[in-house]
Amino acid sequence: MKAYEANFDGLVGPTHNYAGLSLGNVASLNNARNHSSPKQAAKQGLQKMKALHDLGMVQGVLAPQERPDISALRRLGFTGSDAEVMQSAASKAPEIYRAVCSASSMWTANAATVSPSADAADGRVHFTPANLTNKYHRSLEPSTTGRILQAMFANNQYFAHHQHLPDNDHFGDEGAANHTRLCSDYAKNGVELFVYGRYAFDSSKPAPQRFPARQTLEASQAIARLHGLTESNTVFLQQNPAVIDQGVFHNDVIAVGNRNVLFFHEHAFLNKQQGLQEIQRKFGDASPLHFIEVADKQVSVADAISTYLFNTQLINLPNDDMVIIAPTECQEHAGVYRYLTELCQQNTPIKEVKYFDVKQSMQNGGGPACLRLRVVLNEQERAAVNPAVLMSEQLFVTLNNWVDKHYRDRLTEADLADPQLLIESRTALDELTQIMQLGSVYSFQR
Repeated sequence: MKAYEANFDGLVGPTHNYAGLSLGNVASLNNARNHSSPKQAAKQGLQKMKALHDLGMVQGVLAPQERPDISALRRLGFTGSDAEVMQSAASKAPEIYRAVCSASSMWTANAATVSPSADAADGRVHFTPANLTNKYHRSLEPSTTGRILQAMFANNQYFAHHQHLPDNDHFGDEGAANHTRLCSDYAKNGVELFVYGRYAFDSSKPAPQRFPARQTLEASQAIARLHGLTESNTVFLQQNPAVIDQGVFHNDVIAVGNRNVLFFHEHAFLNKQQGLQEIQRKFGDASPLHFIEVADKQVSVADAISTYLFNTQLINLPNDDMVIIAPTECQEHAGVYRYLTELCQQNTPIKEVKYFDVKQSMQNGGGPACLRLRVVLNEQERAAVNPAVLMSEQLFVTLNNWVDKHYRDRLTEADLADPQLLIESRTALDELTQIMQLGSVYSFQR
């Protein structure tokens, strides 16, 4: 049975802002406190989704989270009406308030880890929402993410949903941003590569010194067990601590894989040769496996971070050509653009680069790969997905009109404390759940 890799992109929320909340994410910190445009950001994301749909890809939409998160503020002791809670928190604890207004759920590469049915022991697609314990603003997401995923993939004959891992740094899990699947064909058993930043229970092992390692080995191993994976189809490889300390906060900032290609920087991994040999051994010789390694002299780590060369999407079009979906920052950087142009002329499966403007996301520290969650589906599983979340001509028009109706053109830090913003956001999200037939996934609806 044929299988497809579907991409589910995060729809940018109405409170999209630049709060500089993510230590270790250079772009996020550099753009802190700048004004944002939620409307422009949402429309940029929708344009990218529609473009991939038009290329023949299976493209879906993942709903944003409710922000500001009033329930989180009440748990922290702020009382009164919703407006009073907002204004009290904004004036007395502005750092906390900025965190509960974060629109970071737009980066759905962090929403969950997904294993396809071809790899799982029970023959179902498995989802585990990421707990995102390393950052408070992101640790607010997993419960709602789980409800949204269950509303999208509701048929338990085909889909298995797990609770997120324990809310503790020992099991810090950042989702698909540290997970790559390699295979000869989407429908066949593949090799699932889990990249971790540190050992949780052994401080003698290598670890970054400047910025946090957000993914632990123990979390990755737990997800593999939950998903019914085996030793023969899993590889656990440590990210190079030195590049984490340079701002490579997730593996998808320094490496990306698809089917039979692993595209990565020479400094991406610790114990690189041993890891690549294990991947090759478990992948087998049924089809060629391409390791495309970018030397530091070709593209430095700093340039890879600033352009998000590796935070690109590697996809196979319906004609089976493999293409890179890259941000325009890669096109605007002479060295990176030259490298990508030359790459497409070499004897690899990658044939073309398509550039997209996702500047509103890039300025907050996320490129095209951050914006999407990959879900491999066979034809029966695809038919079982909630059809209202799959991109179409009609959904594109409907969501653009929805954004025009509810989103602000400009948002500053001061605007986040406006009680009217909460009303606007809840009104928008309530309407969105009806458009996408999600049911009551948000706290204010329950």
